[in-house]
Amino acid sequence: MENDHKKPAYSDRKKVQIFEQEFVPHIDSMYNFAYKLTLDEEDAKDLVQDTYMKAFRFINSFEEGTNAKAWLFRILKNSFINDYRKKSKQPSKIDYQEVESVYNSEDVDLNITTDLRTETMSNRIGDEVTNALNSLAVDFRIVIILCDLEGFTYEEMSKILDIPIGTVRSRLHRARNLLKEKLVNYAKKMGYNANSI
Repeated sequence: MENDHKKPAYSDRKKVQIFEQEFVPHIDSMYNFAYKLTLDEEDAKDLVQDTYMKAFRFINSFEEGTNAKAWLFRILKNSFINDYRKKSKQPSKIDYQEVESVYNSEDVDLNITTDLRTETMSNRIGDEVTNALNSLAVDFRIVIILCDLEGFTYEEMSKILDIPIGTVRSRLHRARNLLKEKLVNYAKKMGYNANSI
């Protein structure tokens, strides 16, 4: 019985080499993707860390010389979806003791807290494209990110998302139309002809 698809069994040294040479160079792209999915810096960092831990743990499933970035994106996307499902079934958790201790502290300056919130919001409000992208449902946001921001082919996206290429194309088409609808007024305001968009 021939087994052409036998998984490689890398030595510990080879695993470290693959990890450093094939996986680590994509860490910035992974963080950007994770942030665009989670919309939270800490969650994005956790998601990237989780992805890299899984990538190392299952490194024997990776075929050296293939598209490491696509392989990592698939792990990240699956981790995000699994985590997202878990979180959506759980009620929100707030550490009231932490909030109380911060606000009851004599060192707290309420004006600084307000200024930080205002500053954060002013950075977000100005970026209409980011806001429009972030407002899309996650399935549509993912295809836009993978194709238009990360440059993956339809075939690579199909593998990352584990859906047929036809579904990738139709989802991307729908996502772009939704994004266009959200940005038409912004484009007009910026002086673009709405009929040519």
